[in-house]
Amino acid sequence: MRQTCSALVRDRVSFRAMSVISWYIFASIMLLGALICYSPIGKWVFLHFFGVEESLIQPMLDVYKILMFVSFFSGLRCLYHGIIIFNMRTKWLTIGMIIRLVAMYLLSLYFIQTNQVNSGQVGAIIFLSGMMIEAGVSFWEGRSLLKQIPEKKPDHPVERPRQIFQFYRPLLFSSIIAVIIGPAVNAFLGKTMDFQLAVASFAIAASLTQLVQSFFSYIHQIVLNFYRKDPSSVIRFTFILAFIPGLLIALLSYTPLGPWFMQTVMGVNERLMHASLDTLRVFMITTLVFPWLDFGNGMIMLKGETKVMVWSQAANVSVTLITLVLGVWMSPGWNGMIGALAQSLGVAAETAVVWFVLRELGRTTGRQPLRMTFKS
Repeated sequence: MRQTCSALVRDRVSFRAMSVISWYIFASIMLLGALICYSPIGKWVFLHFFGVEESLIQPMLDVYKILMFVSFFSGLRCLYHGIIIFNMRTKWLTIGMIIRLVAMYLLSLYFIQTNQVNSGQVGAIIFLSGMMIEAGVSFWEGRSLLKQIPEKKPDHPVERPRQIFQFYRPLLFSSIIAVIIGPAVNAFLGKTMDFQLAVASFAIAASLTQLVQSFFSYIHQIVLNFYRKDPSSVIRFTFILAFIPGLLIALLSYTPLGPWFMQTVMGVNERLMHASLDTLRVFMITTLVFPWLDFGNGMIMLKGETKVMVWSQAANVSVTLITLVLGVWMSPGWNGMIGALAQSLGVAAETAVVWFVLRELGRTTGRQPLRMTFKS
């Protein structure tokens, strides 16, 4: 929703079209959440899709009854993030996140001081409260910006929800395909030589990788908002940022900083630390490739060719699953490194598809300026 709004909303007419799609999405999210929480579907999802123990299903459902509302407020936040990003008011993303984190920290202290930390529902309440606050900040700033943009921009073609959905639908499908990756990795790690060590080391390494990448995951927004104006500056900026995530992961993987951080900050034991560092080194492939995938996805969205992302995501899932099968079959002793290698090669495959399509589109259009066309 953030990408769609940032790419397509330029006036209040297009925002109203975006809002119609958004409320359909919100209604669908809440309906699916209710089905998971209050029907047998939820038990089946956790038991067979995620493979959890039956004794844990009810506690998970109790937590999800709270977390299902996080999706609604996250969507609302992302909707207005698109308005904020296009209007170059990105400081409000930082302000909203800071306020959210402070509020979550204070609320967590309250629960600790009053001895109310007795289930996973406490964490869900803290997370939901933070998301509601961040969504509120985004809503407040986004609504004020909507008052400043024109009712109808003469040269902007987007007027109807159907035009919005044409762009959004492939993004939705690619996200649905990507959902397969997480459960698949966990399932195959359970077939390694030491599945507990494999799952734990993979979780730690993946969390650190995601933490590092999160600071550099808005390159597609840079492309969407600046590439038409100054493509050379965007490319130079991407080159500067592209190697920073890999450098940071290298510092954690190959210097004393990594062991210190894991043992002192994260509190892991020595055996798990070494396994996590081995897994983190494999994840360096992801950090080197992901910035270029993000740049390529930005170009795909700028061209209005979001249907390509369904095929690129399918390539990601296919390569990930093949690598998991081969890794468990040929070298189960790699433990968590199998998951890291599978995800890294999957991202590389997705990047290859995106850039192959961009090259073909470049041959078709030559040096003509990029244009986004929509059918009414």
